Amino acid sequence: MRMLVLFHDNCFDGAASAAVFSRFYRERIRPDATLTYQGLSHQAGGAPVSDSAFQGDENAIVDFRYSQSPKLTWWFDHHASAFQNEGDEAHFLADRSGRKFHDARRKSCTVFLADIARERFGFDPGPMVELLEWAEIIDGAQFPSPQMAVGLREPALQLMTVLEANHDPQLIPEVIHLLQSHTLSEVASRPMIQEPFRPLFERHQQNREVVRRKASLDRGVVFFDVADEGLDAMNKFIAYDLYPDARYVVWVGCSRKKAKVSIGSNPWRPELRKHDLSAIAERWGGGGHPVVAAMSFKPEELPRAREAARAIAEELRAEPATVSV
Repeated sequence: MRMLVLFHDNCFDGAASAAVFSRFYRERIRPDATLTYQGLSHQAGGAPVSDSAFQGDENAIVDFRYSQSPKLTWWFDHHASAFQNEGDEAHFLADRSGRKFHDARRKSCTVFLADIARERFGFDPGPMVELLEWAEIIDGAQFPSPQMAVGLREPALQLMTVLEANHDPQLIPEVIHLLQSHTLSEVASRPMIQEPFRPLFERHQQNREVVRRKASLDRGVVFFDVADEGLDAMNKFIAYDLYPDARYVVWVGCSRKKAKVSIGSNPWRPELRKHDLSAIAERWGGGGHPVVAAMSFKPEELPRAREAARAIAEELRAEPATVSV
């Protein structure tokens, strides 16, 4: 029996969730199953997961939006914007399989999944406690300081950096397999991680200088446009290291694959956040969490991405909203 695990691609929490699900599934559900993996990426305009993605005898989605496909067997997610298409939430609420779970209050899908697997299915996540702890730190932005988040000294952060920049379709499935039975230092020390990490760390340092040169702070909002630099991804904490008193960061980037707008609130100054960023992103076809969100556009839609970024930055500067999420 083939179980296909669809996970949030280029994401530490996505890979960690897939690893925890895999160990749980083998130990408590189907020891004889063959598990395979496929990453999912957010598409321009918030398009739903294609029905053609569900190629397994059973199919699971972890750390990614809901699908109404009858081929979806298991689902775990913690994004506030999980139900983006018409009828998604009603379909989820009507489900009686006992195998689909959502909680937008959770910091990481990894720990949410582990808790459900323990409480409802008798799974013991104890051997994976290090992975659970780092998933909470990374996806919940629980770093003690921005310096730690941008220093990238810890094995988990080096692994995170490689996963976020990866374009090799074989690498993340191999990482998911290793994370089920190896420590983070054992995985991160392998050549498959260290060889790409070294040039990525150099680029990370260059990105820091690009942000320093291009960013500006206005009424608590840091804004920068790096689309002309060919960047659509970077360490999301650089701006908070440079502007520790910022309330929000808004930036726009572009590569050959996509244009992207990222918005975030300062995790070290949570009292300054007055907006639900996932709700703002949903207006532009994106989504995420109340504290961090993003929108994807086609590369040729860069002017629209820039329009969205400018509009969002101005909305956040005006500070009319008040939220309790």
